[in-house]
Amino acid sequence: MLLYIHIPFCDSKCSYCAFNSYVDKFHLKEKYMKALLVQLKYELQRFQAQKNTIETLFIGGGTPSTVSPELYTPMFELLRPYFKEGLEITSEANPNSASPQWLEGMKKLGVNRISFGVQSFNEKKLKVLNRAHNPSQAIQAIKDAHKIGYKNLSLDLIYATYGDTKELLEYDIQTAFSLPINHISAYALTIEEGTAFESKPQMSSEQLSLTTWIFQKIKKQGFEQYEISNFGSYQSQHNLGYWRYKDYMGAGAGAVGKLHTKRYYPTPDIEEYIKNPLQIREESLSEEDLRIEKIFLGFRSCVGVEKKILNIKEQKQANLLLKEKKLSLKNGVFYNDEYLLADEIALFISS
Repeated sequence: MLLYIHIPFCDSKCSYCAFNSYVDKFHLKEKYMKALLVQLKYELQRFQAQKNTIETLFIGGGTPSTVSPELYTPMFELLRPYFKEGLEITSEANPNSASPQWLEGMKKLGVNRISFGVQSFNEKKLKVLNRAHNPSQAIQAIKDAHKIGYKNLSLDLIYATYGDTKELLEYDIQTAFSLPINHISAYALTIEEGTAFESKPQMSSEQLSLTTWIFQKIKKQGFEQYEISNFGSYQSQHNLGYWRYKDYMGAGAGAVGKLHTKRYYPTPDIEEYIKNPLQIREESLSEEDLRIEKIFLGFRSCVGVEKKILNIKEQKQANLLLKEKKLSLKNGVFYNDEYLLADEIALFISS
């Protein structure tokens, strides 16, 4: 079982961000963290959690580094008995708020992996994206985390932004690999509803040839691509858990949980969540929903798709792709190596 915790506070609202995050609710931090405890106690019962059942913990947002380690302490005290030995505990962080003190405090609590929201090492691009940090802060924060003793460090890069050039992107990649990281997440800028970029669709300019070039550049540095957006000499166990379709608890305003054939959605409104953290909407998933999701997730990642979950028609379609060498088959599992074609392959097989 996986656990995701959502921290909805941010020190700036990025122009592309559609996540549930707020820049003007900092006064609610303490109340929010107390509400999280209430929901977590409830979820541990709902999931019938036993000792050593939480395999990974991921603290995302928003910006988890805007909340002090002291406010996380009660949550870790509650969860610690359920932690599997040696589990991966990741926290996202922004370079401007991930101070050495914050990094040290989180490490003492048990966090052993930090994922930095860097996005670019180009100052002009960071301003366009409305990021709150500058390139030197990003470099320093990653070096600080390494010095403090974090072995697993990741950073996010955004590409397909208006104004991107090969030179700019190559500089981003080279700078990233000059730092002590073992993982990169590379995301194409997408224009989402309700974001500052919604009225500026020209800000996104993805081209397949450029995306392929970026992926090759990252792989040439020795990082294996194990999902459409993720590369590393280390593979995030939390990410892999999602793609393997494991059950996951989701705690916090705007989080999502899944248990068997049910999905759970706590209210996204912070004030409402604080008032009643158990106001959770349920969604029932059919066996067919689950099967189709497994197909899409499997082809987008190194997990692959088990032949036995495909019906006769789908197996026929998959075998056609096998003959064309667009898929491979090993130990009863179909694998797709060209992640950029993942959705087209899944649609071709399941349509």
